Amino acid sequence: MKLENVILEREDKQVYRDGNLKIKVYGEEFSKVNVLVSALNQAKIEETGLNVPKLHSVTTIDGKWVVVTDYIEGTPLDVLMSEHPEKEDEYLQKFVDLQNLVHTKKSSGLLKIKEKMNAKIEQTDFDDATKFELQARLAGMPNHDKLCHGDFNPSNIIVTDNGEMYIIDWSHATQGNASADVARTYLLFNLDGKRELAEKYLSLFMKKTGISRSYYMRWIPIVAASQTVKEKEKEKELLSSWVNVVDFE
Repeated sequence: MKLENVILEREDKQVYRDGNLKIKVYGEEFSKVNVLVSALNQAKIEETGLNVPKLHSVTTIDGKWVVVTDYIEGTPLDVLMSEHPEKEDEYLQKFVDLQNLVHTKKSSGLLKIKEKMNAKIEQTDFDDATKFELQARLAGMPNHDKLCHGDFNPSNIIVTDNGEMYIIDWSHATQGNASADVARTYLLFNLDGKRELAEKYLSLFMKKTGISRSYYMRWIPIVAASQTVKEKEKEKELLSSWVNVVDFE
């Protein structure tokens, strides 16, 4: 295993390619629990039959945790959408179909989405009344056990030369109500400044599922609140505006 060909470098991690392997080296701030949970999620998702990179090993190098998976040769979907705007509708259709496919799967043992979001709301800086309202709304949402990616956006879809689509980065995977997963993707498009694309995405999902816009929108304050714990200052103002809207119906 060679750490020579760097393909991604950030403050908290570095990613290398060694032939057909992708080697992710986590920074010292990542705990053993977080890394092992992420690797376990990856292993669980493999069992669903979805196109995902295969997990090979989890180890340590110089005191840092390392996760080794398949390297998927291809182009991120967000890059393809940017380079070929004339194909945006075609790519978006495939993107939604793929997310719908994810939601047909189940994976027991994953953290329940309600438990995760409830804990994140508790960690936010919102006042107690706002937290109570958000947690009450969350508690009232229907319970499901569908597979949810948790960060489903075009940058996490790799398209190979023969058109196969692989889904990467399952560290936020949960089981629960798929509409929460859709609400998060809708929010991610908006955070990226792609409001028109966000609306096209949601309209397409509504058409395919028959679920009303108001139902998806009921998840938005909950999802936005949970997103604020990432402490990205440039996103906080927009996220807070979503949280402070009392009713989207």
